[in-house]
Amino acid sequence: MKQLTKAEEEVMQILWQLQKCNVAAIIDELPEPKPAYNTVSTIVRILESKSFVDHEQEGRGHLYFPLVKKSDYSNQSINKLVDNYFQGSFKSMVSFFMKENDMSLTELESVLTEIKKSDPSPEIKNSSED
Repeated sequence: MKQLTKAEEEVMQILWQLQKCNVAAIIDELPEPKPAYNTVSTIVRILESKSFVDHEQEGRGHLYFPLVKKSDYSNQSINKLVDNYFQGSFKSMVSFFMKENDMSLTELESVLTEIKKSDPSPEIKNSSED
């Protein structure tokens, strides 16, 4: 999967939120100062060429919609971050964020609790507990 520029990611965030919209609706969601219509239209066409977005005809215009799921792109981006800055170690990344953001042990335990809630695999027992 290709990486996106900051501007492309900003447009994709809006498309993931709205699901299907025209260029004018994307511009409405962008912060001030609003970019020119042609600028946003060009970004959307670049996203189409990268196979992130497709369109359907609506009258004389187009409605654009994402082809790539936000979760898939997020996962790929996080993996690239971990590979490039933390030598592929999620443990190093978590440790870095804990230190840099003064994350408490309580906050980390809360994160672990959330992970356990969403993890469908059975919990592995420590062999010393048997």
